[in-house]
Amino acid sequence: MSEREPSPRADLKSGTLYAVFGEAGWIYYGQVTPNKRVGFFRRRDRDMASAADILSAPVMAVISINLPSIKRALRSRTWSKLGRFELACTLEKPWPMVWWSVGTLTVSVLEGVTEYDTRVEDPAIQNMERASVLDAEHHIPARLTADFGEEEGDWNVGGPIWRERRISEERARRFPDDPWCQLPPDWVWTNVS
Repeated sequence: MSEREPSPRADLKSGTLYAVFGEAGWIYYGQVTPNKRVGFFRRRDRDMASAADILSAPVMAVISINLPSIKRALRSRTWSKLGRFELACTLEKPWPMVWWSVGTLTVSVLEGVTEYDTRVEDPAIQNMERASVLDAEHHIPARLTADFGEEEGDWNVGGPIWRERRISEERARRFPDDPWCQLPPDWVWTNVS
């Protein structure tokens, strides 16, 4: 891990590259996008990689992060700032996100400047990110483990719509008497093996 900075500051300037020290000793990498989200690369290492190698990896997810939580993550050494680099070309354009209100099946999709409504089971949106703001220190390490997909992630780690649907189904199974966990009557169940 990097040496502790005396007063680490979160940097959400486009191109800022961070290393995230995740679960099981893996190091993940994320770069700040022009709209102040963080694009995480489908790459992880046991030892720090070079910026050129990191930035040549495909993007796995683009996530909104709570700014004060990045400062806390830097202080706890969960995150480390690697510097500012040219933005990975796949992060230059805004990534789509889905607004899904609790208790509904209609969602709003924002792709660039285009916004439209659809249903949560629409196959075209299953890999899009559900709009939310995550904590850098407490949510992101588990989220990256789940997104990378080689180890089993926690059942309740959110993210893309397909995973959010499975979380809703699991909550309904675990808490059948809780009205907040019940699914709408026209819910289309995911195909879980």
